[in-house]
Amino acid sequence: MRLHVPVPLRWADMDAYGHVNNVAVLRLLEEARIVAFWRHPDAPADGWPTAVLDAGPGAATHTFVASQEIEYLLPVGYRRAPVTVETWIGHLGGASIDVCYQVSATVAGERAVFVQARTTLVMVDAVTGRPRRITEHERAAWAPYVEDPVRMRRRPGR
Repeated sequence: MRLHVPVPLRWADMDAYGHVNNVAVLRLLEEARIVAFWRHPDAPADGWPTAVLDAGPGAATHTFVASQEIEYLLPVGYRRAPVTVETWIGHLGGASIDVCYQVSATVAGERAVFVQARTTLVMVDAVTGRPRRITEHERAAWAPYVEDPVRMRRRPGR
């Protein structure tokens, strides 16, 4: 199962070629990831079921981006309607998760996928600074969203 997170584009996201800049695309992924996985005090009670990490000051857990891989399939042009960032978990490990994404929108009546990506996040104890195990509560919340990882077109070593 995937989460479909609408993320608006900003005029400032565009580059000189009229496309959303590659750095801004990474920001779109981050915004979707935060909405999907971090709990917020002002979130509605029926918010994302996967939003179980504490994002507030003094949180017991920090997350570190261990790696990211991104593949640009089509240029993302500016649009007033939000793009959809489909998010799922490609791997649920002991202390890390692989968050997978596809950034898409409807173009001429068809779904166009602009970007696909993967981010490995490591759960870290805020006090010790060391990786910590994923809790049973987190595992239960995230398990329904585990699917095969995103398949990149480029193969390693090429």
